[in-house]
Amino acid sequence: MSKIVAKKLKIEGMHCTSCAMSIDMDLEDLDGLKEARTSYAKQETDITYDEEIVDLPTILNQIRKTGYIAQE
Repeated sequence: MSKIVAKKLKIEGMHCTSCAMSIDMDLEDLDGLKEARTSYAKQETDITYDEEIVDLPTILNQIRKTGYIAQE
C-alpha cells in the first residue's frame, strides 16, 4: 500500500532555469518519487512521493548532491 505525500521545498543556490532542470532530473532517479517540479522564479520545488518507498531526508540529500540546499 502506498502513502502519497506532496510537499513544497524551498531551494537555495539556483542561478538559472538550467539549475531547476538539473534538480528535477536528479530527483526523477529516486525510486518512489512520483513528480518533481522546480521553479527557478519561485526558488522552490513541488514534490510528490510515496512515503513507503522514499523518505524526505533521502530527497533532501539528493538535492544536496546536485549542489543545492533544500528545506521545508
